[in-house]
Amino acid sequence: MKKVLDKGYVRLVDKMGSDLSIVNAARVSFDKESYALNEKDESLIAYLIREGHTSPFRHANMQFEIYSPLMMARQHWKHVVGSDHTMDSWNESSRRYVTEVPEFYIPSPAEWRGAPEDSKQGSGENLPESKGKNWTEAIQLHAELSENLYNQAMTDGVCAEQARLFLPAYGLYIRYYWSASLQSVLHFLDQRLDLHAQKEIQVYAEAVEVYVVQEFPAVYEAWRKAHEPNAK
Repeated sequence: MKKVLDKGYVRLVDKMGSDLSIVNAARVSFDKESYALNEKDESLIAYLIREGHTSPFRHANMQFEIYSPLMMARQHWKHVVGSDHTMDSWNESSRRYVTEVPEFYIPSPAEWRGAPEDSKQGSGENLPESKGKNWTEAIQLHAELSENLYNQAMTDGVCAEQARLFLPAYGLYIRYYWSASLQSVLHFLDQRLDLHAQKEIQVYAEAVEVYVVQEFPAVYEAWRKAHEPNAK
């Protein structure tokens, strides 16, 4: 399990396939098969990535359990909505049914960022910690007040699916399963490791990246080299 932010995590639940699965999915076109990964196989993987031949990467899959603030989960969800034929599946906990103690993402005083000077979206430089401390205390107080109202509503007989209206949504942690083809996982890394992505989702992508390195080292190395500056 890889810890992320203050309370979040990414956990690899299961996986199907290996670097060799990608190679053999590609070699079947010529009625060939490899039984142990070699240099020619690694060159083939690099060729597939370089030339954008993505279908072999759909023959390997990864399943993750992720615990993240809702604002990050909804950014991640865009990859599932747009995945089309890359085979993604998504299931998440629902506060219609789950009434466990809510948890919220509370940025530390050093984590608050200012607005960018040259854009209407994203963020700029970190704010002074003295200013960030005020906002950390404010959001902590807001979360505590909201949780108290949530609990009071349910104690008074309000159903969970309506009581959850009192919880501040964007910072609320949710737990979900994400299953995806290796092609889709690499696309997620393409988009969310980018320095222009929101910082909080970058750290989730970094945690996913660790598992890709662990489970598909040859694919990851070829993918990494293809993304180096001046790569051809």
